[in-house]
Amino acid sequence: MEATFVSSFSPPKRLDSPAYWFVFQGWKMLVLPQENERLVQVPLVKSLDEVGITAVLRQQYHGYFESDSGQQTHCFSAEIDEDVALPEGGEAEGLRGLFPRLESQLFAVAGRSVQIMDWDRTHQYCARCGDPVQLQVGEPAKKCLSCGQTHYPRLSPAVIVAISRDGEQGREILLARNKRFPPGWYSVLAGFVEPGESLEQCVAREVFEEVGVREDILRYYSSKPWQFPHSLKIGFTADYVGGEFVLQEAEIDEAHWFRPDALPKIPPRISIARQLIDAFVAENRAEAAGDGS
Repeated sequence: MEATFVSSFSPPKRLDSPAYWFVFQGWKMLVLPQENERLVQVPLVKSLDEVGITAVLRQQYHGYFESDSGQQTHCFSAEIDEDVALPEGGEAEGLRGLFPRLESQLFAVAGRSVQIMDWDRTHQYCARCGDPVQLQVGEPAKKCLSCGQTHYPRLSPAVIVAISRDGEQGREILLARNKRFPPGWYSVLAGFVEPGESLEQCVAREVFEEVGVREDILRYYSSKPWQFPHSLKIGFTADYVGGEFVLQEAEIDEAHWFRPDALPKIPPRISIARQLIDAFVAENRAEAAGDGS
């Protein structure tokens, strides 16, 4: 897809051309087959009636894709009941499984859609007075019909950091095994930001709490929305400065230093954790090649 996504919460007055419909049953999204059996597509229709869906629990507007020629393709999300029959050939799958099967720009809007959908589903009443709230047009917000309080979607910032050091045989990266991980998987360290805490303070606290070591020279890498269910992950790299492993028993099973050519099982490419690990590997392979030239 060669187009630019324009975010908007003001839906068109009328829909004159097919739009993308991101349809959810709970946390699973409806996709349709393509000629390439490994890939799937999002329904592109004027109305969900065209794919046999006649009733939705709720729907939202998210914006549009605009091509170089100025053509706009609008994007909507909708939630259907768990017992609604899917179109022939359609399937409902979680976003993790769809990552390698869905075009990247559509996957990004799907991640936005599922977060807004979950917020709409779980925020039907005012947290201040308990009365019903109403979805606003033009912004991602709900307003209480009684007390006037405005509520916005929840977003939980979390840090994630790749710590490296000079080992006896070259650079090494610190990877740990969380108790929730699939067997054999390791990843970089991460944790949620606490109230009143800076990102830098959060990195230092999480690293020391989880594995008992200290880091320094923190460098920003990138950020990534993480729609499982509503996080924003802010990635960093850092240098190890001292300490021996003391594991947080409630969360961490193991932690080790790994060379770039001897990594264990690591997270899939969808994650910023994998991007941090891949960047470490690429950088140190390049340095090794340079040393040998």
